[in-house]
Amino acid sequence: MAAFLLPLNTSAASAKTAENPNVSGVQLPDKTRNSRVLVLGGTGRVGGSTATALSKLCPDLRIVVGGRNREKGASMVATLGKNSEFAEIDVNNKDSLEAALSDVDLVVHAAGPFQQAQKCTVLEAAIETQTAYLDVCDDTSYAFRAKSFKDRAVSANITAITTGGIYPGVSNVMAAELVRAARSENKGEPERLRFSYYTAGSGGAGPTILATSFLLLGEEVVAYNKGQKIKLKPYTGMLNVDFGKGIGKRDVYLLNLPEVRSAHEVLDVPTVSARFGTAPFFWNWGMEAMTNLLPAEYLRDRSKVQQLVEWFDPLVRAVDGIAGERVSMRVDLECTNGRSTIALFSHRRLSVAVGNATAAFAVAILEGSTQPGVWFPEEPEGIAVEAREDLLKRAAQGTIAFVMNKPPWMVETDPKELGLGIYV
Repeated sequence: MAAFLLPLNTSAASAKTAENPNVSGVQLPDKTRNSRVLVLGGTGRVGGSTATALSKLCPDLRIVVGGRNREKGASMVATLGKNSEFAEIDVNNKDSLEAALSDVDLVVHAAGPFQQAQKCTVLEAAIETQTAYLDVCDDTSYAFRAKSFKDRAVSANITAITTGGIYPGVSNVMAAELVRAARSENKGEPERLRFSYYTAGSGGAGPTILATSFLLLGEEVVAYNKGQKIKLKPYTGMLNVDFGKGIGKRDVYLLNLPEVRSAHEVLDVPTVSARFGTAPFFWNWGMEAMTNLLPAEYLRDRSKVQQLVEWFDPLVRAVDGIAGERVSMRVDLECTNGRSTIALFSHRRLSVAVGNATAAFAVAILEGSTQPGVWFPEEPEGIAVEAREDLLKRAAQGTIAFVMNKPPWMVETDPKELGLGIYV
């Protein structure tokens, strides 16, 4: 069976790695070794984590921290060191963006939230300036709007990857590898793919992930059942999912996430869904209550959601100090012959893991493992099949569990089998 496995048990060595998640250095090709990489949203939690991970992964890269706050920018540059600088940029102003992109080789768009955004301004500017592009988008509408620029990106001879963060992003590549292994081993045709995500509190990601969560509650959930698209109410369909040692069993709920549609279309799996859950448990109750009590139109209004974020953020930060920021992704694949395999990724700190994940995509682009166009992570034109293992290993630095292509019982805390080895 094509698989690779990192330790499930947190030994002294793996615990040290998790606490000091410095990724191993990468030797980029000569032509890209000293590339200039602009990280938009670089003073925020996700962008800052990405810039930090990139500087550790490829010390010769020149990192441009793009943001609106000069004080925060100066602090980030001081952290990153001599190969970094700050640029004040308005991501909603195309002229400002094109000027900033004119002398960089890759732009990483981490200035979310992406929900309810009406234009792909950064991508358009990247195409105009022939700059490679990567975003951490987690919104279905935005992602497929970005995909519509594929022909323009091909004409400009630039590579662009959308939804290239942790989830979606690394989770898409995990799913693609499960599907590829199943088909290459002739162990039945893939028929059901399920993404399950867990984050303690806000995962240390702050107001952006809070805004994203609230905005997603205003969107109908799109899932696929035996090839048919179905629409469901957000934060329903609860499942209790076992994320293995270090995380345990957690309740997860349906959300409208872009990897559902992209995996259905790209990987040709007829039944696909995605769920998310958080902790402490009362946050899940609160999300359910918001879905039931607030009109969808209210939750789709970015200005109203921003007010909610301002009200809830102090409380969320206080609880985060107790809940921590553990994160886990589990991808389940079921095939027509009853065979089930999973991929599992768990980390103690989402704020570190998201940077490692996004940096892994950025490095793959700089290594030249992508083709011109706009791609989802699971498309081989975006991340070449032979480049997936390196990407996953880089993204998984510091994890407490990273498993690919194993039966569920090998990782679960309370596995159950029936007499004939049929997993339930």
